[in-house]
Amino acid sequence: MGYRILETDDIPGYLHERGHWADLDDIRVREVSDGNMNRVFLASSADGTRSLALKQALPWVRVAGPSWPMNPDRADAEARAYEQVAKVAPDKIPAIHGYDPENYALVMEDMSDLEVLRTLLNDGASYGPHISARIGEFVAQLSFATSDFGMPSADRKALIAASVSPELCKITEDVVLSEPYIEHEHNHWHEGLDDLAAELRADARLRTEVADLRHTFMTSAQALLHGDLHTGSIMVGQREGAYVVRVFDPEFSFVGPIGYDLGLYWANALVSEERARALGASSDHADQLRLSWEAFETEFRRLWPTRVDTFFDDAYLDRFLRRVWTESLGFAGTEIIRRIIGFAHLTDLTTLPDPVPASRRALVIGRELIVRRDELGNPNAVRAVVQPT
Repeated sequence: MGYRILETDDIPGYLHERGHWADLDDIRVREVSDGNMNRVFLASSADGTRSLALKQALPWVRVAGPSWPMNPDRADAEARAYEQVAKVAPDKIPAIHGYDPENYALVMEDMSDLEVLRTLLNDGASYGPHISARIGEFVAQLSFATSDFGMPSADRKALIAASVSPELCKITEDVVLSEPYIEHEHNHWHEGLDDLAAELRADARLRTEVADLRHTFMTSAQALLHGDLHTGSIMVGQREGAYVVRVFDPEFSFVGPIGYDLGLYWANALVSEERARALGASSDHADQLRLSWEAFETEFRRLWPTRVDTFFDDAYLDRFLRRVWTESLGFAGTEIIRRIIGFAHLTDLTTLPDPVPASRRALVIGRELIVRRDELGNPNAVRAVVQPT
């Protein structure tokens, strides 16, 4: 039939076509699209005992419409990422019930009983002792399994070839790692940040360091990444008394530097801390960088003895992890800056009664993480930088 854009009324018939719920005649559907890129529907049986989610990539950015075309094959990247994660960390992603490459549609577990982490944090909730540790483990498990340490060379080369995503990588190269440091129509910010935005664009040292990080992003094919790992792409909650953490929306997935995923998460944790501080709220946000790094390092070291290529020794592992740490800090800094003076801003800050003081502090922290990343050797050193003076 070829690619067709699905509407709410199409979903029951489509699910039957794809072999889902053939025994059900009464399927209730509602659209719950919330992100910038895709459409999402929730389908349930009339008695509420069964439910599924369906996500379809459109041939444009959803919030912009046809004026911003976008290849829907980004759904292929998302499906590949889920397939890889399911091999090593199935408890940290939604269950996938099928992918339709012709219509760029994923049928998956309904996670409406969980909540988006960013929403919870903005409402004043804490991270708790489990979320950041699970995210650190997620990054370690996916990155080790898809690196040259955990995957035979021929398989790795095939993964790299299959995971090339030039259109979405170009968005990151531009929106995150270039545009905020130049005059560009995508950039915007609160008028109370005019002076800092100008200072950052004129900061030669900063621009050189960002150029270095941009080149790393473009050339370092270390492992398969989620590619957009922020608090809006994590759902959390409890099921049957157990803590649940689910990472979703890996449509920006490609093979790149491991530190990019960690850096995105750290940026969001640091910004959420600034929100809590601005509201005078007590929080556990300050511990999240340390907790996620410790979990990542512990899990990566646990997996190390299983590496495919035994040429790499333990001394090299120390060097490799040091490089991941340093690059993660740099990428965290670029994510903070672009989320304040670039294209897509964070509600953590924009919904504050006065976003300027917290935004100014966050911009300064972002710059420090970029230009001082080589000297910040551990989480305690980072804490010294981000503590209010």
